[in-house]
Amino acid sequence: MVNVLHFTDVSVVRAGTTILDSVNWSVEDNQRWVILGPNGAGKTTLLQIAAALIHPSSGRAEVLEEPIGGTDLFELRPRIGFASTAMARKVPANEKVLDVVMTAAYSVTGRWNEEYETIDERRAQRVLAEWRLDHLADRKFGTLSDGEQKRVQIARSIMTDPEVLLLDEPAASLDLGAREELLRLLGGFASEPKSPAIIMVTHHVEEIPVGFTHALLLSGGGVVSAGPLSEALTAEALTEAFGLPIELRETDGRFTARAA
Repeated sequence: MVNVLHFTDVSVVRAGTTILDSVNWSVEDNQRWVILGPNGAGKTTLLQIAAALIHPSSGRAEVLEEPIGGTDLFELRPRIGFASTAMARKVPANEKVLDVVMTAAYSVTGRWNEEYETIDERRAQRVLAEWRLDHLADRKFGTLSDGEQKRVQIARSIMTDPEVLLLDEPAASLDLGAREELLRLLGGFASEPKSPAIIMVTHHVEEIPVGFTHALLLSGGGVVSAGPLSEALTAEALTEAFGLPIELRETDGRFTARAA
């Protein structure tokens, strides 16, 4: 097993406010992590460090065994798959779905004068098929539903065969059908031994796909619990993280939570 992420006493302070507070965390290449916590817990900031988009204010963050702040980030970032709503906003609405995925090879979000090889197009078409999107290859990105756009973002993020895949609230805003379709596909992908390490941020335990192995719970920028799902994702940990008595249930690998 290879360590793909290692945080040691990582803190982030902005304008005098502590967003992350002395976080210690490690992820190995065969693990699939979900990050949970209330609004303002530091989840997205943690993911941005993992994506090599920002530096910690203090502590040491290593991604794919490269220290953030001590390596060429332009060489590191192509090894990381990252899908988020903020990233989707950068995609031109009139861009063809096939090109949205294929342009990941050049780390751009709009096709211009890049030259692509046949192997690039075949790879993009194969990824679209894997995510049930091949019938949308010639559609404009801006005409897709939220669920389709979310899946296109994920397809784009794995186009380059990343060594770690980061997903920032991939099921947010989706209706029940679109959410369940996405979670089914994510669960299948997570269960594949050849898939990269996966780290997914969500607000809801109901959005944890089958096949995920670990959980990190944050509150107030600090770690409440971290480890295998059976140990870290408990009613007690959720109660501490969210400041409300929580009941947690598991059925066939899926979770539900409600106020006690």
